[in-house]
Amino acid sequence: MANIKSAEKRAVQNEKRRKHNVGLKSTYRTYIKKVEAEIVSKNKDEAMKSFKLLVPVLDKVVAKGLIHENKAARYKSRLNEKIKNLE
Repeated sequence: MANIKSAEKRAVQNEKRRKHNVGLKSTYRTYIKKVEAEIVSKNKDEAMKSFKLLVPVLDKVVAKGLIHENKAARYKSRLNEKIKNLE
């Protein structure tokens, strides 16, 4: 444990931020799984609805600095391509 008061405060802040970040990461992963589940079930309309809900969540996570902008773009691109290829 930290010996200096400011270091103790930083440890508390870091833990609080870590818990918040874990929650946000879990949220965006859940949205991705929902879209992928709709793709597997070949339900194009529902997949598109889920995808439209996912996009702002990914943008928010990027703005918070949790994932890189390119990673979010990659997710969007790949999922959108899978949805387009559904018949």
